Amino acid sequence: MRLRRHKSRGTRATEALTAYLKLKAASKATKGARKAAKGTAVYQVAKRTPGVRRIPIVAGAGIVAAVVAKKLRSSDQATLASA
Repeated sequence: MRLRRHKSRGTRATEALTAYLKLKAASKATKGARKAAKGTAVYQVAKRTPGVRRIPIVAGAGIVAAVVAKKLRSSDQATLASA
């Protein structure tokens, strides 16, 4: 059985700050991916096409944005964890 060591106040504050920075970096990456997706030609065309034909285009752009955001988030966490 292992006894748990109590963490100092400084250590707890450092861990909380690290977690906050990781969360902030992930949210900024998501925001960047969303802005990048809005700049794509697919998104621009979707804005100009009629409603019924627009649905598959917007859905495809949303899926691409989600995949990009997920990849950015996973790579950010890996680099922050190693730092």
